[in-house]
Amino acid sequence: MRKARIQQLPLAEATPDHPKAKELAKISEILDHNSTIYDLVLQDLGMAGNETGARGMTAEQVLRAAIIKQIEGFSYRELTFHLMDSRAYSWFCRIGIGRTFKKSALQRGIKAISNATWEKINRVLIGYAREEAIEKGRKVRVDCTVVESNIHAPYDSELLVDSVRVLARVLTTVKKEIPDVVFSFSNHQRCARRRNLAIMNAKNAAERKRMYKDLVLVTENTIGYAERCLKALRSYRPSTLEAWGVRGTAKEQLEHFLPLTRQVVCQTRRRIFEGESVPAPEKIVSIFEPHTDIIRKDRRDTYYGHKICLTGGASNLILDCVVLEGNPADSELTEMMLDRQNTVYERYPLKAAFDGGFSSRENLKKAKGKKGLKDVCFSKGRGLSVKDMCRSNWVYKQLRNFRAGIESGISWLKRSLGLDRCLWKGFESFKSYVWASIVSANLLTIARHQLA
Repeated sequence: MRKARIQQLPLAEATPDHPKAKELAKISEILDHNSTIYDLVLQDLGMAGNETGARGMTAEQVLRAAIIKQIEGFSYRELTFHLMDSRAYSWFCRIGIGRTFKKSALQRGIKAISNATWEKINRVLIGYAREEAIEKGRKVRVDCTVVESNIHAPYDSELLVDSVRVLARVLTTVKKEIPDVVFSFSNHQRCARRRNLAIMNAKNAAERKRMYKDLVLVTENTIGYAERCLKALRSYRPSTLEAWGVRGTAKEQLEHFLPLTRQVVCQTRRRIFEGESVPAPEKIVSIFEPHTDIIRKDRRDTYYGHKICLTGGASNLILDCVVLEGNPADSELTEMMLDRQNTVYERYPLKAAFDGGFSSRENLKKAKGKKGLKDVCFSKGRGLSVKDMCRSNWVYKQLRNFRAGIESGISWLKRSLGLDRCLWKGFESFKSYVWASIVSANLLTIARHQLA
């Protein structure tokens, strides 16, 4: 007979019979089988000075939480909630009943894992996949893509407004918290925003140029205020620990943002007033993410982030990744990616397929010179014959079709694992974010192979 309510809930619940729960269980097995991974993470956590002792997060918990975050695309705030609310996630992350972790603790722990550690973790997983006969590394495919930085469109006027806003914020804090530091300061944020709006709505080039002159003048005035404040801070000796902290933070921020602001003013003058085409390496597209590169793709689309080069295997695992600085041509990366495969597997692959951008006679010669590498396929020959690249036309067609498969892999990484845009700040964190996505993707791929 149906009852109105259960008087006593069971003390333990069974593991849910759901595909996602099965995947998490299998990933958990893979991590436990390769427990040396936890030691790698522990080294980074120790160096970062994270919480230690009975109430601190273990290396295992931090790594597993990072994997959940990447797989599900959670923010740190969402991750905190789901680890508290979800039985499956808390079980996966080895969090006991009644335990919770703050957003700040999760963020510190996950961000402490360096990109070098993530790469080592991936190498361990590739070795495990080799032992389990999932991926032998005998046939590889290489392609490049762009991961964007988390910035807005880099218009000169917007960059100038950002500069004024950040400097004014620091100067306001110093005026409020350390009144003993004497310097003149007028907050021009509202004026800068109005000039930016006028630039956006300008009816002609002459009016736009006149508004740009006003905006540059406002920015240069703010730079003057910041320089005088920085000079005063360098000579100031606070009497309290709190004032010391404010002084140190303000001094660091001014020393960081002042050179960037000067660079923004310089490139604005060159572009707007002198009509100069500023080369991409000399441009700054964000004062918050100054490491961001300008990437032109196919002479059509422009991206702001970093180019990454990926090596995939027949199992759809990402065997290797390189986060690049600048915008080197694909043709410059061929030999490097093959040599890195030799490092991963202690041998070169038997077959390698590349995108058309890697194609050149010199690259083919270098690739064919690698011990054990028999067939090299470029999706666009660019003067190279099939006979030059592969042992037969059939092999060439097979490799060309095989290469196309990495496009779907890149699409999956961007759609499902956050590789379209990096939300972490700084270049080192950018590389860590990319590797975290790749490691999480590889764990899912290995788990699905074993569950199939």
